[in-house]
Amino acid sequence: MYGGGSSGTQSKRDMAIEYQAQIPILRPSIHARRANMTVKFQDLYGFTVEGNVDDVNVLNDVREKVREQGKVWWDLECSKGPNWYLEDTHVFSSFMNGITLKRLIRKGIPPNLRPNVWFFLSGAAKKKSTVPDSYYRDLTSAVEDKITPATKQIDHDLPRTFPGHSWLDTPEGHAALRRVLVGYSFRDSDVGYCQGLNYVAALLLLVMKTEEDAFWMLAVLLENVLVNDCYTSNLSGCHVEQRVFKDLLTKKCPRIAAHLEAMDFDVSLVCTEWFLCLYSKSLPSETTMRIWDVLFYEGAKVLFNVALAVFKMNEEDLLRAHHVGDVINVIQRTTHHLFDPDELLTVAFEKLGFMITTNISKQRKKQEPAVMAELDQRVRRLNSLNGDDKQ
Repeated sequence: MYGGGSSGTQSKRDMAIEYQAQIPILRPSIHARRANMTVKFQDLYGFTVEGNVDDVNVLNDVREKVREQGKVWWDLECSKGPNWYLEDTHVFSSFMNGITLKRLIRKGIPPNLRPNVWFFLSGAAKKKSTVPDSYYRDLTSAVEDKITPATKQIDHDLPRTFPGHSWLDTPEGHAALRRVLVGYSFRDSDVGYCQGLNYVAALLLLVMKTEEDAFWMLAVLLENVLVNDCYTSNLSGCHVEQRVFKDLLTKKCPRIAAHLEAMDFDVSLVCTEWFLCLYSKSLPSETTMRIWDVLFYEGAKVLFNVALAVFKMNEEDLLRAHHVGDVINVIQRTTHHLFDPDELLTVAFEKLGFMITTNISKQRKKQEPAVMAELDQRVRRLNSLNGDDKQ
């Protein structure tokens, strides 16, 4: 993955060759270009994507940017040394690295460097180092034949996880995904398994390439990166995030928020899937990966940045919508064709003002009591209904 003792010149040449092979230019047929027909093509992560010729042109432009960004990263590898982003020997050096790294990550981590950068910057490598080397192997072996409600749901969801994908939707892909999900369900019984994690774990497998690294990325994501209780049985953490997002939408996009409230539109209709699946089901995979680049470095607040950006980008169309279905159509039409991550992330980080992590944390704490009271009321109502049925 990373270059060894080769010279800088040799490394750059190898890098250029590798990028040409890894990131092919998409070339629709002449007939398709003339008719502006819908064409199918595979993205970098093996998903079949449908789009028109304009979409293909956008993707080609994006891939050219990825190549250029790869050269920047490799120049830093050559000048600063491998894993330069982990250096913290001097306070000033660490501070400057942090500024440089934040900018670089927001512009995208090159696909071939992504596994290593994610693994170390997210804290997954540190988490893995606290247990014996055989931890994952021993865990998956010990639970292989166990049957629980979680394993039954996992088995039910495997064939529904990105059907048609060239690797994930194969016996080998299903088996790898099952081991990661079942293993984690036994590691954290409070979470067990929640629908949505199958899509997250599947993309982690595609990026990290090995089950064990994907498992540790899932662990650090649920235990350190995201807020607590997002995937527990009552989804209390996810409900908190919905309320926080609604407040942020009111502050950052007041016209949209007022219009949606007048329509009685509940933002959870679109945001629940975004926050549970971390955009993996809603956006093209290459755009999702760019969001995850930032997620694993800056934390869960990026999920709010992106959600706000999607609404902001569609402000005029949303203000013209008069029905709940119209709003959903506007949002989905945009998300399904957001092939240019820079278009989305520019709005997310430059057009909406700053979002301070401590302020978001305060908002979460403020919303938690109301969420827990609401969930408790639901449980009581359900128990009451069940009691009436038995009489």
